[in-house]
Amino acid sequence: MPKLSIVVTVFNEEENIKPLVKSIFESLQGIDFEIIYVDDGSTDNTVQEIKSLNSKKIKLIEFRKNFGQSSALAGGIDHAEGEYIVTMDGDLQNDPSDIPMLLELAEKEDWDMINGIRANRQDGMFLRKIPSKIANAIIRKTTDVKIMDYGCALKIFKSDIAKNLGLYGELHRFIPVLASLQGARIHQVNVKHHARQFGKSKYGIGRTFRVVSDLLLMLFFKKYMQKPMHLFGTLGVAILGIGVIIDFYLLAVKLMGHDLWGKPLLLLGIMMTLAGIQLITIGIVAELVIRTYFESQKKKPYKIRNISSGENQ
Repeated sequence: MPKLSIVVTVFNEEENIKPLVKSIFESLQGIDFEIIYVDDGSTDNTVQEIKSLNSKKIKLIEFRKNFGQSSALAGGIDHAEGEYIVTMDGDLQNDPSDIPMLLELAEKEDWDMINGIRANRQDGMFLRKIPSKIANAIIRKTTDVKIMDYGCALKIFKSDIAKNLGLYGELHRFIPVLASLQGARIHQVNVKHHARQFGKSKYGIGRTFRVVSDLLLMLFFKKYMQKPMHLFGTLGVAILGIGVIIDFYLLAVKLMGHDLWGKPLLLLGIMMTLAGIQLITIGIVAELVIRTYFESQKKKPYKIRNISSGENQ
């Protein structure tokens, strides 16, 4: 089993393959490592460039089509065999010379995950840096996971943390939050960042707006994953209570001989009563789904870091 698995996701990066591999080999001398390239449906010569390297240290995973970065990362992590797993982009903007420092820090101080911070980021100000800063600030504030640079692809994990992240959709930008859900000890350090030399960036300002919908999912995971009834039930009871009060008031008004038909308050009372019942029902169903999720996969609602006996405490 290698000490380190380096997962590199690529999509149309043919000119960056050989320079990156050369830099990795130069930077990791003396470390037992493997490189796992995940080709996310490239339409250029990326796959041919990787195959031409013909190295036993390089493993290539080819997707049938473009599934997105989260799926590519998940595929690479699933096939990684190292004790520690590093993720990085394949566009030469991350610097492999930072990897030994990350590995040493992770081992020495027993961090479960270390996230890079692009201290001197070499990207456009208005289309990349500013939207990224706004997104980072929103995620930090709402999730309470104080990572400065969620968008930095250069990260190192203990293997068990990486393999249980549950990456799908576009959740790769929330990897620190997913790791924190497992109780991971997370650290962050400054890493080098370079301007893109070859190819075109696959990111645009539009991805910033997709952060909001994914963020709602992360907030649910972080606060209500094991207790969805606390969210849906509480809202349902509150709304149902208001609806019942309105209904009783209208019943009293009706008994006094007043006509209620077509009055907005009648419609509001009916809608809130039905909405409250629906939310409570959703909460019950969500509780059953969560129980099925844990029991069917034999998952536990807790994470153990270590177990010590009296002899080795």
